[in-house]
Amino acid sequence: MKMELVQKELKAWGEVIIVTASGEKFELHLGDTQFDMENRVIRLQTPTSKFVIDGDAIDVVEMHLGHVDS
Repeated sequence: MKMELVQKELKAWGEVIIVTASGEKFELHLGDTQFDMENRVIRLQTPTSKFVIDGDAIDVVEMHLGHVDS
């Protein structure tokens, strides 16, 4: 899946969960995710780490509705 589609869905939903070709799962938010089209990577910053994700190695994009944890 191309990273342009991931970026489009993130802009539409504000939050998406992606699964990479290697099976890793990441939750992306508009405020903590950058798309580097030149280098074809997605940069994700979390409170404890920074990730560089292969932007064209995304297998699944999950969009979900908000909920309250109980």
